[in-house]
Amino acid sequence: MQPSRQRAVIGAEKGRVWTAAAGLLLVLFLVVHLGGVALAVTAPVRFEAYAARLHQAVWLPAVELGLLGLAVAHLALGLAKRLANRRAGNTAALVSRRGQPLAALAARSQAAGGVLLLVFLGVHLVQLRWPRPQAGAELATLQAVLAQPASLALYGAAALAVALHLWHGTEAAHRSLGLLDPANGALIRTTGRSLALVLGVGFAAVTLVLGVGP
Repeated sequence: MQPSRQRAVIGAEKGRVWTAAAGLLLVLFLVVHLGGVALAVTAPVRFEAYAARLHQAVWLPAVELGLLGLAVAHLALGLAKRLANRRAGNTAALVSRRGQPLAALAARSQAAGGVLLLVFLGVHLVQLRWPRPQAGAELATLQAVLAQPASLALYGAAALAVALHLWHGTEAAHRSLGLLDPANGALIRTTGRSLALVLGVGFAAVTLVLGVGP
């Protein structure tokens, strides 16, 4: 193998590893975040207390900037991989070899879903984080945002994008990290898709309840 070709292969492999690692860290954040925002529906008083404590934490701005950096890096690396595949002539349509059209749709929508989620993140930060709501006004501010039809549609679309992204992404991330093999493939696939459903349905439910009402 030519040195330039070898460097390209090594660079592509490192890119896949970093993309997968960033994605899995973002999944961990989504799990924690859903647990917090679900309180807005199940225990509004606890939600306000939770939000107030969180906003007073000195480490929060650094964590938020780190998460934003992870999201941008994950998308940039994913798009770079897609462009590299196209330059290499890999333009074959993604189809499910297991006869699962939803899996094929999830795989095809990764880039578009990632862009949508990045747009959503920017809008979400402007609406609810920069500036932050006053203490005790977090829930009212969130409800006011979701009362706007455009925001409700965007938040709902983001929940769907999360579900599709994880439906494919969890399995792909484990493969990129070298953790997927025939012995654990079915377990990782089932766990990842179950998590995709929980997060997608969870965020969609919170959005609908707060935006439309029970």
